[in-house]
Amino acid sequence: MPPAENRDTKQGFIYAGAAYFLWGFLPLYMKAMAHIPALEIVPHRILWSLPVAGLIVWWQGLLPALGRALRNPRIMAMALLTASLITVNWLTYVWAIGAGRALETALGYYINPLFSIFLAAVLIGERLRPAQLVAIGLAVIGVAIMTWEVGGLPWVSISLMVTWGFYAYFKRTLPVGASEGFLLEVVILAIPAAALWLWFAQQGTSHFGPTGWGDIGLLAGTGVVTAVPLVLYANGAKGLRLSTIALMQYSAPTLIFLTAIFIFHEPFSSERLIAFGFIWAALAVYTWSLLRGRKDSAAK
Repeated sequence: MPPAENRDTKQGFIYAGAAYFLWGFLPLYMKAMAHIPALEIVPHRILWSLPVAGLIVWWQGLLPALGRALRNPRIMAMALLTASLITVNWLTYVWAIGAGRALETALGYYINPLFSIFLAAVLIGERLRPAQLVAIGLAVIGVAIMTWEVGGLPWVSISLMVTWGFYAYFKRTLPVGASEGFLLEVVILAIPAAALWLWFAQQGTSHFGPTGWGDIGLLAGTGVVTAVPLVLYANGAKGLRLSTIALMQYSAPTLIFLTAIFIFHEPFSSERLIAFGFIWAALAVYTWSLLRGRKDSAAK
């Protein structure tokens, strides 16, 4: 939702900036759990988000809205779709960080804004401006180079781009607020998540318990590192123009990229540099088109 008077606020910058900062350094947290399977981490991420999101919704006085959503079959069906998309996104992301493929996650989130533009053109008929077409073309070239370098499609990047792009698209059609919408999603996912948790426990392979307090603390903390940035972002977006949010979203993949190179020391060949160069050029063109659009709107 655009802010009142279509202007940026200091509070909006603080909230959104904090969200992107936390998302940018989330790989450090997930890397600490690289020895735990992604299929075990994600159920904990869901279940521990439940009390955190519940407290936030209660504090914001939004529990009645959640109750109305739970009684609406159409909203529940849409929430089931968005919950499924975010689950696949989380599984891919957690696995990729643990497998030493953080660079591919950065690539996926870099190209996501351009994929969102493409979705808007295909699904709701928005007309693409020439600069946007150029940006999408440059991004396609970058992905093609990455495909050639890795010997196949960079499926981590593609999966993250597609799942998050469709998640954001369908999330906008969900007639509930961001906080209660997220709580609704984790409520839907809670039963299968609990079933997986119990399955790991019955198999004797669960990292929640016998392996010590370190893994217990990390798994329990996934609720905070998942829910808090989402709520910060939701509140920040209310105080910023859409074009400002679009520019700020590059900060998270940039932090992931720097973390992958300088902390995780992932290989970064000259081919990958060229591929990312095309992606960055695409984003530069896209950013220029946004800034030009903002200037034209201000002049009217």
